[in-house]
Amino acid sequence: MKLLTVAQLQTRVYAQKETNLSLLDGLFCQAKDAGADMICLPEMFSCPYETPNFPVYAEPGGGPSWQTLSGLAERYQVYLSAGSVPESDENGNVYNTAYVFDREGRQIAKHRKVHLFDIDVKGGQRFKESDTLTAGDKSTVFETEFGPMGLCICYDFRFPELARRMVLDGAQVILVPAAFNMTTGPAHWEILFRSRAVDNQVFTFGTAPARDMDASYHSWGHSIAVSPWGTVLNQMEAEEGMQITSIDLDEVEQVREQLPLLKHRMADL
Repeated sequence: MKLLTVAQLQTRVYAQKETNLSLLDGLFCQAKDAGADMICLPEMFSCPYETPNFPVYAEPGGGPSWQTLSGLAERYQVYLSAGSVPESDENGNVYNTAYVFDREGRQIAKHRKVHLFDIDVKGGQRFKESDTLTAGDKSTVFETEFGPMGLCICYDFRFPELARRMVLDGAQVILVPAAFNMTTGPAHWEILFRSRAVDNQVFTFGTAPARDMDASYHSWGHSIAVSPWGTVLNQMEAEEGMQITSIDLDEVEQVREQLPLLKHRMADL
């Protein structure tokens, strides 16, 4: 058995970056006490989700937020899927970037959000990330002691070809820091995580910020964990909290043997 215990932190996002980061230490202590091998944070967990904020909050890789996250992974000896943060580069571009650190605090993955969230839903949400963000251009898979995992961010997960690319590159788990809103969340959140899990026969984890109705962007919350069979293993409501899910990664191969979808696919059609 390849047992992995994942703690998903559905945190509230405060206006002060330092407040969001400082609150993590106590939460990591609780997660470690609960047996977590991996801790997952939400999309833009340290930055209120508004396009003008992204350049203001942005830091280069290796900056203060990166160092804090690396230090937490090392201190608590856990894998850390560190949600996402605004990342700046030397050319003045700003990305929505997800880092992953190993138990020694070493960065083992970085994913820049490929599909920017530019939408205008009639009677619902209007949002345009491309006003201040630059898109990434890579699929991301990384190795752990438990096996290979894929990583993408929120709107990326709507595109089945990206999930399939990660699976073809070996992913057995797909981690998704995400912040669906009050229009798309009720309609699509659970069905997307279940669909991607079933189609690709992988575990899927979506970790969202807690809902704050005083903020300008209202997160659906509902952090979720789904099995390769499409079973919802865990799902939160909208409030702040922590969700602990233990999985056996051997289940991936068991499901793929019982129902060999990936072997039967016809790539030329």
